[in-house]
Amino acid sequence: MSKSPFQKPIEIKISTVVAVSAILHTSDGIALDAALKGMTGGVSDFFEGDLAVIDVGDLAPGSERIDWSGTIALLKKYRLNPVAVRNARPDMVDEIVAHGLSLDTGKRDETAAAPAPAPVVAPAPVAEPVQAAPALIPGANGGASAATVIIDTPVRAGQRIYARGGDLIVMAVVNNGAEIIADGSIHVYNTLNGRALAGASGDASARIFALSMSPELVSIAGVYRTFEDGFPADQARQPAQIRLNGDKLDIQSVNSTTRA
Repeated sequence: MSKSPFQKPIEIKISTVVAVSAILHTSDGIALDAALKGMTGGVSDFFEGDLAVIDVGDLAPGSERIDWSGTIALLKKYRLNPVAVRNARPDMVDEIVAHGLSLDTGKRDETAAAPAPAPVVAPAPVAEPVQAAPALIPGANGGASAATVIIDTPVRAGQRIYARGGDLIVMAVVNNGAEIIADGSIHVYNTLNGRALAGASGDASARIFALSMSPELVSIAGVYRTFEDGFPADQARQPAQIRLNGDKLDIQSVNSTTRA
């Protein structure tokens, strides 16, 4: 079948790309491995092959040389796919390029880069040398930044929706295996079964609300909590909110002051 003479050989379009920033605070591979193991809580598909940008801007002065091969392999072990390095020093560039990674020269936004509390995964304690948080990615509707993103249809397994710079409101069910992300708060006026990550750019005042709360994982400003043993029984499938209290996530009924 002949092709139209007006068909372009290649097209470039803006797409929704989900990535995480792996912010290194040490080059010690053993410490990084321990931190990632604690962060993921032993969940094998915690990251599900997400693209990753390695950020070395927070490495302490005088840190040992980064073992790039080892670091890349370590991230892949936890199903992260490193594609670029951010805030690299000039002496790192040749080695980074030699390992097939791109250079991200953009500086982190000062608000988004503000230090967030060390990630916590319940019930396992979390080491602090590495922090992973969603990188800035296009909004779910493919448009420009908006104060609020409203989703009227169910969010299905494998889907990711991100509200840049504001709140996310979901009017339908968020299924298991789905992921919803917002720089502000997340409101689900239905059942929340999947993953919900609020305050993605570091806003510790963000909250997660749902009329029926039963998530797989929640996060606020980089502090994570998973529910391998199920959501707390007294709050499961009930209207509830999740907020950050210091370095832990509190679950609170919207009808009382009870916390889990």
